[in-house]
Amino acid sequence: MFNIQEELKNVPDNPGVYQMKNEFGEIIYVGKAKNLKKRVRQYFQSKNHSGKIKAMIRNIAEFEYIITDNEVEALILEANYIKKYKPKYNTLLRDDKQYPYIKISVQEKYPRIYKVREVKKDGAKYYGPYISNYAVNEIIDIIGSLYKLRKCSLKLDGSRKNKRPCLNYHINRCTAPCMGNVDYEEYREEVNKAINFLSGKEEEIIESLKEKMILASENLDYEMAAKYRDQIKALELITEKQKIVSTTSIIDQDVIGSAIGIEEACIQIFFIRNGKIIGREHYLLTNIENETRQEIISSFLTQFYTGTVYVPKEVYIETEIDDIELFEKALSEKRGNKVSVKVPSKGEKSMLIKMIKKNALEILEKGSQRIKRNLDESMHAVENLKDLLQLEEIPARIEAYDISNIQGVESVGSMVVFEKGIPSKSNYRRFKIKTVKGPDDYKSMEEVLERRINRGLSINQDMNGFNKMPDLILVDGGKGQVGIAESVIKNFGIKIPICGMIKDDKHTTKGLIYNGQEIELKKTDIVYRLIYRIQEEAHRFAIEYHRNLRDKTLFKSELDNIENIGEKRKINLLRKFGSVENIKTKSIDELVNAPGMNKRAAESVFNYFNK
Repeated sequence: MFNIQEELKNVPDNPGVYQMKNEFGEIIYVGKAKNLKKRVRQYFQSKNHSGKIKAMIRNIAEFEYIITDNEVEALILEANYIKKYKPKYNTLLRDDKQYPYIKISVQEKYPRIYKVREVKKDGAKYYGPYISNYAVNEIIDIIGSLYKLRKCSLKLDGSRKNKRPCLNYHINRCTAPCMGNVDYEEYREEVNKAINFLSGKEEEIIESLKEKMILASENLDYEMAAKYRDQIKALELITEKQKIVSTTSIIDQDVIGSAIGIEEACIQIFFIRNGKIIGREHYLLTNIENETRQEIISSFLTQFYTGTVYVPKEVYIETEIDDIELFEKALSEKRGNKVSVKVPSKGEKSMLIKMIKKNALEILEKGSQRIKRNLDESMHAVENLKDLLQLEEIPARIEAYDISNIQGVESVGSMVVFEKGIPSKSNYRRFKIKTVKGPDDYKSMEEVLERRINRGLSINQDMNGFNKMPDLILVDGGKGQVGIAESVIKNFGIKIPICGMIKDDKHTTKGLIYNGQEIELKKTDIVYRLIYRIQEEAHRFAIEYHRNLRDKTLFKSELDNIENIGEKRKINLLRKFGSVENIKTKSIDELVNAPGMNKRAAESVFNYFNK
């Protein structure tokens, strides 16, 4: 049994990351701390918390922490955990995009040009990020036609030649350095032209192309003149899209503005490269209840810049935040040189932030309108469901249950909650089946409902999502599951209407069973859409939990019982020899040759299997 007060005594004073877990072992909150002892203790000793944090604290069954060498490491680790586990009580960045870049491999003898989504310290030149794949492909195509740089992945050092060139050579998009058809100095000159173009010197290139177009026209080479004309138009189209925002600076910058709503926040970011806006993107953050603007922007910076592959020289934000020096240090380490996080009070960046905030507010308002429409439609569906079942009251709180197992292994139950027709994910609950052996969905459903009602009727009223009884219970299945649920409810002496959600031969929602009668629903009916969503959500939630439990036990083997054999050595042994049966036949000399093994570990394995 995890004793929180006793464990708090053992928390160190070091910087690090802490994880709060619920009774199911799920991570519900992740945070970083300069001093773990002080920070973690605050949750259990202070009473001045926001409503969201208070709800989180009520759900804490245990906690873990990881010590780091410094705050920067803690910041990065915190962001990685938030992205990996998506804890219920953390402010979450909904999107996680990897933008495309254009790469020119100048470290190779004959550089090539291609699209990538990761910036590496390999000596190559990277340009971007670009918002759309289309823009990247378009630019690479133009550069291919202008400078005929290769796109292939061949290793060309000049020592060997191909027997025949590829298609790009035949369509005049490559000079085929693989064949030795082009002089090295000439090829590098074309590479430098491509670099100049991508570095923002496209005006010079356009002027050069205009001169060539005029010369070709004067020489009556109209086909070539038309080709130059088309290239000029393509270049002008790209440069036209890149709005000038700074005539004094060509430093890469990101400018960030926000709009804060009741349930969501919208962050909009403009990407400025070489003094030009090359694109913009917006992100929605959820779980922002009682969060300040500073905290929301801080959460965004943490999650966005630890996930993106590129960090600009300067980041502009609208308001001061805590730990701004820490962010600058973390971003500088990622970029490899100094990064500044600034709050402009006047000038062009301040005006740009005002414009970005206005855009973010518009996006947020549109989202709010969409949410309102969804709420109205969902409530209308609930009202129709009341009429369909002839219930006395509108079922404002609907709970749906599903059981998941594979041949009785790791049986689990799920409870999803819809309030006024909208998923209330904070009230979802999972049940690991404790009393049922083997694949018995009826008994499993019985156990789940008994545990749920018991918690709801308990004297403690634990306020853990169970204190409020449902107005309607939906179970995944037919008359058998409904009968089990009805008997459980009857035994407790309470009245809650119960429906079964049935599926057709194609395993798609078909209708309901209520009071022993089957009610078929039309797919065009608003009630059908509600029941379909509930049934799918209950099934997804059960499957997800079952998969998590199964994954934890799936990779167990006899190797787990052997001294000096951890997870990495176990994996390496299985990769090397294929199976435990094969490992049993190996000598110490053979075992020691597996990656990560030493003589002591090899002897442990040999002695275990050979007693």
